[in-house]
Amino acid sequence: MADNQNTDYSKKILLHACCGICSGYPISLLKDMGYSVVVYFYNPNIYPQEEYQKRLDAETKLCTHFGCNLIIGEYETEVYYNFVAGLENEPEKGLRCDKCFELRLRKTAQKCVELGINEFTTSMVISPHKNYEKLTKIGKDIAQEYNLQYFSLNFRKNDGFLKTNQISKDLGLYRQNYCGCKFALNKKADK
Repeated sequence: MADNQNTDYSKKILLHACCGICSGYPISLLKDMGYSVVVYFYNPNIYPQEEYQKRLDAETKLCTHFGCNLIIGEYETEVYYNFVAGLENEPEKGLRCDKCFELRLRKTAQKCVELGINEFTTSMVISPHKNYEKLTKIGKDIAQEYNLQYFSLNFRKNDGFLKTNQISKDLGLYRQNYCGCKFALNKKADK
């Protein structure tokens, strides 16, 4: 099933948030669907630490605005670098990115189990720079391992990307100009 149509409005969902910009509309939509949204900010890939803090501050402001619980994962950069070791020279949208998605969604699934939440999704799928189908497959595969449900809603539909940008603009959220990892930043600098 490509997009779930969930009608049980008493459920909690854990939303992995990559940044405030991307998670604005997903939070809004999920709340409108009757979900109690818990936001999980786990992004050890973000470089440098100052950038990480700017994105975390934006996420905190967004969650305060929407009245969502925000759980901040560890900023364990060594875990990220070990997870993508050997893939440092991969192009953007290549195998390194797939491993990064896997790491963050796996940690999200583990947090679901810890919290007793049975369903999760990610705000990463709203970005036109991310492959929805690839992220959905990774999410579903991980969910199956943990006996959870991955909610495969394409937040880009119905102008979702425009809506999330408007929310971030209205709230004056920090806007990053690269994916987040040092490899993307270095490639941007090389151009």
